[in-house]
Amino acid sequence: MTSAQQALKNHMIPLTSLAARAADIIREDANGETTTRDQIVKTAMRYLETDTLLCWVPEKNDYNVEEVDEHGRRPESLREAQMRVAKNVISFLSTMVWPGIEIRPILDSESILPVSQTQATNDIIKQWIFGLQAHDLAALERGILASKSLLVAVRLVSEWSENLRHVQRQNQKKFGIEEAAEASSLEVKWQTDMWGEVEDTHDVDKEDLKRQLGSVIVLVSGVTK
Repeated sequence: MTSAQQALKNHMIPLTSLAARAADIIREDANGETTTRDQIVKTAMRYLETDTLLCWVPEKNDYNVEEVDEHGRRPESLREAQMRVAKNVISFLSTMVWPGIEIRPILDSESILPVSQTQATNDIIKQWIFGLQAHDLAALERGILASKSLLVAVRLVSEWSENLRHVQRQNQKKFGIEEAAEASSLEVKWQTDMWGEVEDTHDVDKEDLKRQLGSVIVLVSGVTK
C-alpha cells in the first residue's frame, strides 16, 4: 500500500476484510440472524452450477491436431490435466467431507448446456455450508470468489481449518495455496506452459490469486491460536 486511502479498500487488505466478514457472521449468529449465512449459501450454490473444476474442454475429434513436444512425445492434454486435478479433489470431498456424494462434470461433450448436480447432492452441500463455523464460512466465501470454484474452496478450507481436523488426512502432502491456485486456473497454466506467459498480466493475476487463497488459510488455521 502507498496511501491511507488504499487501507480502506477490501481488495488491498484481504486478511483484515476477511476477519471483519467473520466478525459480522459471529454477530449475526449471536442475535439469531441468518442473513449472511443464507447469502453465502446462495452464492456458493450458484458457483457450483458453473464450477471451474468441473468445466472440462471437449474430447478430441477427428479434426484435432495431435501436438507433440520437441522430443516427439505427446504432452498431457488440457482435458487430461483437468480430469486429473478434478478427480483428486472430488475423491477427497466424496470420501472425507461428504461421504458417498455424487459430483458430476458440468459440461457434456454432446451439449452446450451445463449439467446440474442431483438434488441430493445440492441438499448435502447446502446443509454443510450453512453449518460451518463463522471463520470457516467467511473463508469459504473468499475462496469461492477467488477461485471461481466451490469445490476448490471447500478442499482448501477442509485441509486447513482447525474445526475440520476430523476430515484431514495425516502424513500426506497438504492441499495448499499452490495446489488450489493451479486447480482454479488450470487452463491458464496449461496455456502458459505451452506458449509462455504475458509479463505483468499472467504473473500479476497468479500472485493476486495466491494472496487471496493465502488469506483463507491464515484465517481458518489460526482461529484458536
